Amino acid sequence: LPPSRAGSSARAAALESVRDPSALFPGAHRTASLARSDADEVSALLADARFPTLACPLAESRAVRRPARARVGGCVTTALFTGLVQGTAEVVSFDDVGDFARLKLKFPPETLDGILIGASVACNGTCLTVVETEGDTACFDLIVETLRATNLGELVPGSSVNYERSARVGDEIGGHTVSGHVHAKATIVEQEDTENNRRVVFELDEKWSKYILPKGFVAVDGCSLTVGETSAGKFNVWLIPETIRQTVFANKDVGSTVNIEIESQTQTIVDTIERVLAEKEREKMEAKMAKKERKEAEKAMKKKDKKDKKDKKMDTEGFCNDD
Repeated sequence: LPPSRAGSSARAAALESVRDPSALFPGAHRTASLARSDADEVSALLADARFPTLACPLAESRAVRRPARARVGGCVTTALFTGLVQGTAEVVSFDDVGDFARLKLKFPPETLDGILIGASVACNGTCLTVVETEGDTACFDLIVETLRATNLGELVPGSSVNYERSARVGDEIGGHTVSGHVHAKATIVEQEDTENNRRVVFELDEKWSKYILPKGFVAVDGCSLTVGETSAGKFNVWLIPETIRQTVFANKDVGSTVNIEIESQTQTIVDTIERVLAEKEREKMEAKMAKKERKEAEKAMKKKDKKDKKDKKMDTEGFCNDD
């Protein structure tokens, strides 16, 4: 064998001796061959050992089951969204049992092509994990915190939700980085339509107002939007016709609730500045208190010295009088 092939075979043999996929995963499909390049051969051996091909129990499903990765709140921690909503999906069923719900959505044709069980989809800006697929429908499990913190608990069959599949490396980030972790719910308190756009005013808990700045970013039901004017507990956005057409905003009105996700960099900057300023203020107060204590100690010392001198003088005068 040429040196490169001999080296490749040696590496493959070493990998086989350390980790034999057939032993770890009986029946695993092996596709490595000597026709591969060195890098492809080693990568294939590792891939076969870590991610064997498993049979999917749903014949109609387009998904292939894979080992679950670490999740937070039911969503893969590596998921990333751009805030550019890809369309709306219709609620087929919503089975709510109090502290848990199974949501089934019907997506436009070809939307779910290539999707995997365990993949992440943002629904109204909430990162959800695919647990089952069949044709153009997918199911998601909602835990009690998701039902409490988002507007997904208000869904009924026939409702619509914004959706965005998670971004992949190389995708255009046309909006802003969105995690799918909803911070709060807001209510539409004012809506004004003009010929070419719509002005929408939202009201939410005032504690979030410090993160929503004029001309900044905010995700509303998963849509990356630019903030207009702000005030305590309120802010507004302007929607163009395309945004209204493509999203659930076409069906929103005064009184409707939306999910809000604060832009992460803005939150980090604001929290950091507050923490630094609070620390400086604390140091300033500590220095002021230390200075005050030092002055009081010096004053007490001077008072004591004065008293000691007076007592000493009285003792001296008393001694002289005795003489």
